[in-house]
Amino acid sequence: MKVIDVLRLSTAALALAATGAWADGPPKPDLARGQAIASSVCIACHTFDGSRGLPANPIIAGQHVEYLVKQLTDYKSGARQNAIMQGMAATLSESDILSVAAFYASKTKPAGTARDPALVAFGERIYRGGLADRGIPACAGCHGPSGAGIPSQYPRLAGQHAEYTEAQLVAYRAGQRNNQPHMPLIAAKMTDREIKAVSDYIAGLR
Repeated sequence: MKVIDVLRLSTAALALAATGAWADGPPKPDLARGQAIASSVCIACHTFDGSRGLPANPIIAGQHVEYLVKQLTDYKSGARQNAIMQGMAATLSESDILSVAAFYASKTKPAGTARDPALVAFGERIYRGGLADRGIPACAGCHGPSGAGIPSQYPRLAGQHAEYTEAQLVAYRAGQRNNQPHMPLIAAKMTDREIKAVSDYIAGLR
């Protein structure tokens, strides 16, 4: 792992500690420990390196460490609901969470492809420009033109399984997921076709 990546992880840990995520100060990521957790706990759903797995499960390779820490912490606290993930996160200490997040963040994100040519242009329109007449903002405004996201704020989306992205937008719309305050408000305005189109476009972003 590059020195700059280690420094970034340390900075992320300090930032998260400042928000109260770690009351006793930030632990340091241990990639060997993270690998061990990935091999024994996460591998069944996310594969060893987080690169593929079933479309119902997110690709987490190359995801921002801060975002992964937040999601695991939210599962552990119950702020994000999923019976399987809550059970998995419950077994992890704060140090474990940072270490496994750092492990997956260090992996290379795979490239994906859009599959529905009839919808991809519409999805691109939503992602890059939003739908002003409906009050739907451009996804690129928070997640970036290339879907790279912003560490500690917005997740990397590029290449994500279309099925997973679609399911999360539907969950936001239905009020079943609410650990990202602005997303339910956005998803509530979107139709099934709009959600499917932008999800497919995101899958092919690079």
